[in-house]
Amino acid sequence: MSNEVLLDSKALAENEALAYVLESHENIWGSRLRLAGSNAAKTAYQTIRVERLSPALGAEISGVDLTKPLEDKTFQEIHTALIENQVIFFRDQNLSMDQHEAFGRRFGTLHSHPAIPGPEGHPKVLILHADEKAHTAVSAWHADITSDQVPPMGSILLAKVLPETGGDTMFASMYAAYEALTDKWQKFLSDLEAEHSVEHVFGGSKGPNPPSPAVHPVLRTHPVSGRTGLYVNSVYTTKIIGMTSKESAAVLDFLIRHVERPEFHVRFKWKVNSIAFWDNRCTQHRAMADYYPQTRTMQRVAINGEERPFHRPN
Repeated sequence: MSNEVLLDSKALAENEALAYVLESHENIWGSRLRLAGSNAAKTAYQTIRVERLSPALGAEISGVDLTKPLEDKTFQEIHTALIENQVIFFRDQNLSMDQHEAFGRRFGTLHSHPAIPGPEGHPKVLILHADEKAHTAVSAWHADITSDQVPPMGSILLAKVLPETGGDTMFASMYAAYEALTDKWQKFLSDLEAEHSVEHVFGGSKGPNPPSPAVHPVLRTHPVSGRTGLYVNSVYTTKIIGMTSKESAAVLDFLIRHVERPEFHVRFKWKVNSIAFWDNRCTQHRAMADYYPQTRTMQRVAINGEERPFHRPN
């Protein structure tokens, strides 16, 4: 490399954002190689077809009708596809609310949202509606309700009404985000905990006993895959425990911006009756609020987690 190129690189690195890219470039490529290696042994599926959509995460599932009860073998393969790909997508699944709930219950009990009630007769169903009068898309990277002491393990989102264009949802792998950090950052984060709260998001619970903030590890070990992922987000995480407000803000700002890297993402273009099913323990997502004043109506159920988040260092 010429001295002229080196001087140009040093000058550019004075910009904080570009410096971050330059410093982490080598580690990002190392992460890609590790990620590819971790998925080298692919499951041979017998009852469904699985098409991977990006190196980091995401797969489209076909060959199954979710309006019908699932055979045990098909259920197990869908579960395996979710664990391997972190978020899975289905097309042409015209589920009623009852069928939507039944599909979710195959994976566990259904979660109740702390602030938004479900429609009459379906308290576990969350309707996410946006139009020219109510634009409600959470256009920020987050995992669902990490303010719970035991957050949901996953969410199943069904598209009912869509804008002509726009309204995509992006998903990010927290495994890839963790693996792209340097060893020093990984070690620094391994003993940290963070507070997660819902008060500032929805103005607190509408119930008589508002939930207390939850404290979770900054790094989370997935209880099924055993892999480590980053576990802070821009919506619910409020502070790092044991740090001053400035120290906490600096760490969270870095990690939240780190999650925005496109290398960790897959983007899903919705069609009516498409489904996205994400593992809330190892992903974050962001709805693109780019379709105002058009209408977008989504129907979601979330599945309760079975244990508090934990981190088990390798």
